[in-house]
Amino acid sequence: MKQIIEPISIQKLERELNDNTFIRKTNYSNHHIHIVDFKNQPNTTLEIGRLRELSFRKSGGGTGKSFDLDEYDQRDEAYYKQLIVWDPDEKQIIGGYRFLLGSDIIDSKKYNHTATNHLFNFSTQFLKNIFPHTIELGRSFVQPAYQPSSGNRKSIFSLDNLWDGLGALVVDYPKIKYFFGKVTMYPDYNKMGRDLILGFLSYFFPNKENWIEPKNPLKGHHDISFFIKKIENLEYKLAYKELIKSLRDLECSLPPLIAAYMNLSLTMRSFGTALNTNFGQVEETGILISIEDIYSEKKDRHINTYIK
Repeated sequence: MKQIIEPISIQKLERELNDNTFIRKTNYSNHHIHIVDFKNQPNTTLEIGRLRELSFRKSGGGTGKSFDLDEYDQRDEAYYKQLIVWDPDEKQIIGGYRFLLGSDIIDSKKYNHTATNHLFNFSTQFLKNIFPHTIELGRSFVQPAYQPSSGNRKSIFSLDNLWDGLGALVVDYPKIKYFFGKVTMYPDYNKMGRDLILGFLSYFFPNKENWIEPKNPLKGHHDISFFIKKIENLEYKLAYKELIKSLRDLECSLPPLIAAYMNLSLTMRSFGTALNTNFGQVEETGILISIEDIYSEKKDRHINTYIK
């Protein structure tokens, strides 16, 4: 495990975060959304790598390197970009997403060189009809100083701020129809709790079309048939409450980002789970969300508030 690099100087970050990278202000906390890439904003991208490694190690993952930047972040072709939330008062990056426009990678015939494809197989139907209309999301993080456990009063809106950024992507790229990516479970998470969550995802958000499958699918640690029987005749909201109760009984909670995705749309798809041996042995579950089907209150909050 290597020591994480020192913070990049504020002066270098402020030189790169300017009107050319600015996208919007957030609805709460008056933070700023920027989009950067390694080629044009190398110092900001390096600071993102530092904060990602810091955040992921704290959660039980990470690369073990001095910063978390991989080949997808650092390619000369700027396929992957970084969406970040910037606190202009504290002059800190709060969190971010790495994203890729599916249309860019399909046009280049390099879809087999994506961050998701090294863990999942894509069907021909998915590559032809779905992937060109997706934004692939990954490496989402909120840095430790802005997580709820930090006590920072601004932390309450950190995840909400990130979703304002995703809302801007929907407006700026109107041909996009889907959010596509992975949700992460860390090795130290309660194994029974993990199985309940994945069982819930499989039951309510099944892979009906068989568009995607893990290359090396993970199996459950426990028999959860008792839990499936509890939820199989329940409406979604009641079943969700049962999941939360069952996790609480295990003295664990539903990871916030997974909870956020589960409450965006009832038509979400989940595609099974794979072990990511390159990223601290975390377990990654593929998901796809139709932007059209996102609940109207979420659209009003994060998409319709963005005026170009």
